[in-house]
Amino acid sequence: MRKKTQLIHGGIFGDEATGAVSVPIYQVSTYKQDGPGDHRGFEYSRTGNPTRHALEELIKDLEEGKRGFAFGSGMAAMTAVMMLLSSGDHVLMTDDVYGGSFRVMTKVLNRFGIEASFVNTSDVDSIQNEIRDNTKALFIETPTNPLLKITDLEAVAKIAKANSILTIVDNTFSTPYWQNPLTLGADIVLHSATKYLGGHSDVVAGLVVVNDEKIGNDLHFIQNSTGGVLGPQDSWLLMRGIKTLGIRMEEHEKNTSRIVEYLSGHAGVSKIYYPGLESHPNHEIAKKQSRGFGGMVSFDVGSAEKAAAVLNKVKFFTLAESLGAVESLISVPALMTHASIPAARRAELGITDGLIRISVGLEDAEDLLEDLEQALRG
Repeated sequence: MRKKTQLIHGGIFGDEATGAVSVPIYQVSTYKQDGPGDHRGFEYSRTGNPTRHALEELIKDLEEGKRGFAFGSGMAAMTAVMMLLSSGDHVLMTDDVYGGSFRVMTKVLNRFGIEASFVNTSDVDSIQNEIRDNTKALFIETPTNPLLKITDLEAVAKIAKANSILTIVDNTFSTPYWQNPLTLGADIVLHSATKYLGGHSDVVAGLVVVNDEKIGNDLHFIQNSTGGVLGPQDSWLLMRGIKTLGIRMEEHEKNTSRIVEYLSGHAGVSKIYYPGLESHPNHEIAKKQSRGFGGMVSFDVGSAEKAAAVLNKVKFFTLAESLGAVESLISVPALMTHASIPAARRAELGITDGLIRISVGLEDAEDLLEDLEQALRG
C-alpha cells in the first residue's frame, strides 16, 4: 500500500457495525462487561478507547512499527517514553533540540535521577565519545528545531545497537509521509501530532510508535499508569487531519522551495537553514533517508531589531508558537519556542536573536513571497 492510500486506508477503516466510513467518536469512559473481567476488548477509556485505538493503529501502520500510542501532547508522549528509563540512567540528546524537550530533561526528569547531555549528533563520530556506562538512550531530532540540522539515522542506530542503547527519534518535522526512522534502525519514534499530523491548529496531541513488543507492553503499562492519554474527540480530529497529510506535505514543500529560492538571493538575509539546499552540510544524508525536505525554514536577518521589524510587517505569516498547519506561522525562537534554553547555550548553538523560523503554509506562494518581500524591505 502506497503512502497516500495508507493515510486513508491504514489502521482501522470505518465502522463495521454501521457501515460508517469514518471511525465513530466513542465519547465514553467505561464499558459494560459480560461478566467480571469478561469484557469485549475495552474496559476503561484510560486503558483503551476505540477511537484512540483506531488512531494508534493508523500511526503504527504509517511508521511501520509494532505498536502505536496516543497521548495528550507531544511532551506527554516524550515524558512517557523517558519513563522507560530508571533513576541513574543517562540519555544522550541532539544538541539543537526543541526547547520543551530541553526543559523537561534538565528541569523535571533530572529531579528523578535521569541525566541528559547534549551532543551534535550530525557529527556521528562524536557520539561514541559521549557514551557512558550508564547511557541507556540516544534521543535524535532530525531535522532539528530550529536550525534544521540532519542526523544520519542509520549510522547512529548502528552505534546505539552496538552499545545496547535505545534509539529514540522525534519525527515531527518530517512526518511519516517523508521519513520512517524505524525502518532505518530506530527503536522508538515520536511526534508532536499537534503539528503536521493534525495540520489545522485545532488539536494538541502526541504519538509514539515502537518496533518491539516488549517495549510496547512496557510503554502501555506507563501510559495506563500515568494516564496522559488522548481523548476520543481529539483522536478523531487527528485521524481526519492525517487523511490529507500527503497532499499537504507536498504543497508545503512546493511553497517552501519558492521561499528558500527567494531568501537565498536576498541581501538582508545572512544565513538560511533548510536541508533541501545543496549547500546544507547534510543535504545528501537528508536526501538519502527522507523522501522530502519539509516546510520549515529558518533564516538570520542579523539582529533582534531587524527580526522584530519583519514580524511587525508580515500580513500572511501569523506570529505564533507551533508549526505545521495550513496557515503560515512565523516566530523568533530565541524569544519564543527556545526561550527556556539559557542565552549562553543558544549563542553556542547559533540560535541568535536575529534568527527567524517560518512554518510555510498552504497559501498561494505568490502572496507569501510578496509578504516576505515587503517585510524584509529596509
